Amino acid sequence: MQKPSKNFMSSLTSFFKVVAKAIFKVPFILRIVIGLVIGVALALLAPKATFIAVFGKVFTTALKAIAPVLVFVLIANALSSAGGNLGSRFVKVIALYLSTTFLASILAVIGSFIFKLEIPLADKPAGYTPPTGLAEVFSTLLSNLVENPVSALINGNYVGILTWAIMLGLALKIVGGEKTKEFIGDLAKAVSKIVGWIIQLAPIGVMGLVYSSVSELGMNIFIDYGALLLLLVGCMLTLSLVINPIIMSVCLKRNAYPLVFRCLKESGLQAFFTRSSAANIPVNMKLCKDLGLDDEYYSVAIPLGATINMDGAAITITIMSLAAAFSMGIEVNFFVAILLCFIATLGACGASGVPGGSLLLIPMACSLLGVDASIAMQVVGVGFIIGVIQDSVETALNSSGDVMFTATAEFMEWKKQGKPIFFTEKEKLNYKKEECN
Repeated sequence: MQKPSKNFMSSLTSFFKVVAKAIFKVPFILRIVIGLVIGVALALLAPKATFIAVFGKVFTTALKAIAPVLVFVLIANALSSAGGNLGSRFVKVIALYLSTTFLASILAVIGSFIFKLEIPLADKPAGYTPPTGLAEVFSTLLSNLVENPVSALINGNYVGILTWAIMLGLALKIVGGEKTKEFIGDLAKAVSKIVGWIIQLAPIGVMGLVYSSVSELGMNIFIDYGALLLLLVGCMLTLSLVINPIIMSVCLKRNAYPLVFRCLKESGLQAFFTRSSAANIPVNMKLCKDLGLDDEYYSVAIPLGATINMDGAAITITIMSLAAAFSMGIEVNFFVAILLCFIATLGACGASGVPGGSLLLIPMACSLLGVDASIAMQVVGVGFIIGVIQDSVETALNSSGDVMFTATAEFMEWKKQGKPIFFTEKEKLNYKKEECN
């Protein structure tokens, strides 16, 4: 048999490169929509072509394989590289970042318990029995906490993974040298890069997942997905337009809405379309400069916010995990719900820089609730479907919050010093006019 010529192989390679380049030029969000539409069309036209569902299973299996490693290295890296001996402004801004992320989780729990939304799921584990009673939940939790770290990674025991990642991160912070910390940072970036490659397959994965869901459960799934999306967006808007302004107003002892609306307009709107807090850092830096903030302060506080100020991610993790639990008939009590808020807060802080990062941390929260790993990954798949809107709103909330709280922390210092505070250019001009008069 004659081997293909080198010219033929070279031409074929060039062809695939050109096709791949053309595909990747299409915006990621549009590719997701195209995959969704194709999946629905195939489910309606060829419901017996079950091989199409394999694409969805391969995608979720790949995510299931990498997610435990991702959680471990992100949390360990975040804790080992955390700064210390910060000034009062940094202490305040970190406190604002973390407290609002925790409040976001509580808001998501309240919304979830009010509406008790369920997600239509296929392939539920046969004979699955949810845990009953606080004693069983607590016993399982303690057992998972101390599982062998290697076993925890292999079995996808996220409670154990979280425990060992925290301990490793704190230990490295104390005894680790700079090169060791750099290695952990590089490892986290490398794993995140792998996740990014897998995420690029999301359009094909979504096609398979939608095909499987529609062919098995019908078009009514989109009503349930829509309700879930409304709850997610509703909680994010409530946090951005009600809770955050109240916190800022209390801190500054004045109406903070002018600053809130300016941040949403100049930062949030941009982040909605870029869908990346990291990519929006230059926009936020410019806004901080326009607000007259100290550049030595905000040049650190803004990138820090892009890392740990993840209110939207906390909402996503909490709501999706509770929806999975309700779908499986699991009763979640008050103690577990509060514990979930802490887990979601810590997990959200490690979600930065990863496309769909908040979705990949859903299995971690689901493991706390006793939700089977295969079900958790189905929920992640649903997240990619509704992520067309959810991820944009989540990023807008996160990025605008970075500026809001960076400015709030510095303005609190200005207030102590008796310096005038301006939320808008109009306020600054009016002040100058009054001084002239």
